[in-house]
Amino acid sequence: MPATILIVDDERDLLDSLRFSLEREGFCALTAQNGSSALSLMGQSPPPDLVLLDWMLPDMAGTEVCRNIRMTERTRGTPVIMITARSEEIDRVVGFELGADDYVTKPFSVRELLLRVKAILRRRTADDHATEEQHYELLRVDHDGHQVWVQNSRVTLTALEFRLLATLLARRGRVQTRDTLLNDVWGVQVDVTTRTVDTHVQRLRKKLGAAGQYIETLRGVGYRFLLPEREATH
Repeated sequence: MPATILIVDDERDLLDSLRFSLEREGFCALTAQNGSSALSLMGQSPPPDLVLLDWMLPDMAGTEVCRNIRMTERTRGTPVIMITARSEEIDRVVGFELGADDYVTKPFSVRELLLRVKAILRRRTADDHATEEQHYELLRVDHDGHQVWVQNSRVTLTALEFRLLATLLARRGRVQTRDTLLNDVWGVQVDVTTRTVDTHVQRLRKKLGAAGQYIETLRGVGYRFLLPEREATH
């Protein structure tokens, strides 16, 4: 069954252009010109597989729509690509902090956007296969439910923070450069600096509390999730 993409933008011409391009690639496309309509469509069963979301909407900010998607249990894992004319790095950081999976600035290449959509959907399919629950000393990670506990206390992470943690945990014991993390967690085409990685790692450590010590900084190189002694000796 083809994936369903929800396009949210108040520009009618852009909506029609993106819908045509997506349908030509074999996707099903839904459109909404404001936040309220978008949230209504997100409430359908099943919800769309991915959302292309404009930042500036007539009734509410796209960031508020994204926040609502992330706070709703059934749509929490739905990928969101922010589409906006706001190109400052702080705007990208805010978008990612609210749970956006990618960030595209206008004007943009439709071909490039389609490549990003396909890459995120492939990544989501891979994530869906990682349904097991991992236990790592103080840390417990439910990949299927996108939930994390430290010493049996639930830790609330954004979608991006969860992906960062899952990536480091899956590659534990191996050094991950900042460029590698930008490529694999944020997406290769995302126009943000490596300082963004540092900022998010710091916030992730803080949220993890006692388990934050597992993420080691290698100055001038990147980060590594430490192996427990029992794995390191094998």
